[in-house]
Amino acid sequence: MPLAIIAGIDEAGFGPVLGPLVVSATVFSLPDELMDLSMWQLLAGAVSRKVSKRRATIAIADSKELYNGLRGSKGLAELEKGVLVMLAASGQAPGSLVELLSAVAADAVPRARGCTWYDLERIALPTVAKATSITLQANALRARMAAAGVSFHAAHSQLVFAGELNRLVGLSNKSQLLFDVTARLLARLWRELPPGQTARIYVDRQGGRTYYLPNLQRVFENCRFKVLEETDALSAYRLSDTEKEAEIHFVVGCENRHLPAALASMMSKYLRELFMTMFNAYWADKVPNLAPTAGYYQDGRRFYGQILPAMRAMGIGEESVYRSR
Repeated sequence: MPLAIIAGIDEAGFGPVLGPLVVSATVFSLPDELMDLSMWQLLAGAVSRKVSKRRATIAIADSKELYNGLRGSKGLAELEKGVLVMLAASGQAPGSLVELLSAVAADAVPRARGCTWYDLERIALPTVAKATSITLQANALRARMAAAGVSFHAAHSQLVFAGELNRLVGLSNKSQLLFDVTARLLARLWRELPPGQTARIYVDRQGGRTYYLPNLQRVFENCRFKVLEETDALSAYRLSDTEKEAEIHFVVGCENRHLPAALASMMSKYLRELFMTMFNAYWADKVPNLAPTAGYYQDGRRFYGQILPAMRAMGIGEESVYRSR
């Protein structure tokens, strides 16, 4: 039975002034004839768009709705369950942040270790969810995916830390930076696509941008392109070469429309929250009575102002911690 690749890409941390920007892709396969159907429908009973009272059901949804709708550890637990259950259902069981990064963003490990405020070894997984629940839900999800002919192949993440982000923004602008980081994932998905296999990649619409063709042509120099649609809601393109072809859809509200994008949103947010946990813990040890921050503009500036004297005393450059834009 011919299979299609369905992938989704989304980010977390584009707006804050502290902590990393994370952009993730998740990759599934399913029978060609099912590629236009909702994966929430295909996997109903094992996944849902909202938190369910059923023990064997996980929520896969826009990470902002999951996390902000359930403050504190409950929100983090739902992100964690969604990410770790999907990985476990495909045979991956990272027991630490280092193992998770090694699986989805191996290049980030040495770069994170270059920032003294990220102590990767201190994070064991799961952090708040129960390991027994993850195993139970992974078993249910694995069975449902097998029955539907759906397979989860991989998750890939790009982490951009403050120093690199400041440097890249200085070379172009913040909007272009987000596309360029997304393009790293698009290029990888294209590179790993087997010849003759159909693929569709859903990407959350980036700001008010409608026309992506010039940027895509720059990334895929040797490909042919066809514009499928360019409207306020959807910008869709088909690219091909002599061996394969794929569609890339930039969709408004993508994480609410396509499960792979929702899972990518959750992966990005989950990784970012783990890094913010380390960031807050490090500076709380250096600055008395320091309240934690999520890193967004107003509270991020408060936090940064409080840690700045300690940074200067330690010889830590401001550009490596605080985003200029």
